[in-house]
Amino acid sequence: QVQLVEAGGGSVQTGGSLRLSCVASGFSSANYFMGWFRQAPGKEREGVAAIYTGSGATYYADSVKGRFTISQGDAKNTVYLQMNNLKPEDTAMYYCAADQFVFRWLLAAEYTYWGQGTQVTVSS
Repeated sequence: QVQLVEAGGGSVQTGGSLRLSCVASGFSSANYFMGWFRQAPGKEREGVAAIYTGSGATYYADSVKGRFTISQGDAKNTVYLQMNNLKPEDTAMYYCAADQFVFRWLLAAEYTYWGQGTQVTVSS
């Protein structure tokens, strides 16, 4: 049974930084896709960044390029999202997602497994 556990959300002011983490367990293979998504009240879930654990390849939404970095820990079942220069529009519930086979890396419907979410609030 695959489980994803997120941590690291919080409240910061504009321009601040936060780092989210997601630990995956239960995959039979060491190679899978992990993505970070966010959902603000009244909005659709949006893909932010994704990584393929097999190669370390990454992909970002245009809205976060240059500000957010997705990476793997030494234990490759842990993925981080470093968020710098945060803006009020980054305020949302952030979710970690994972799946072994993904075609469109930032499309929520491609992912089977989801974490419980962690809140990020950026105040102006």
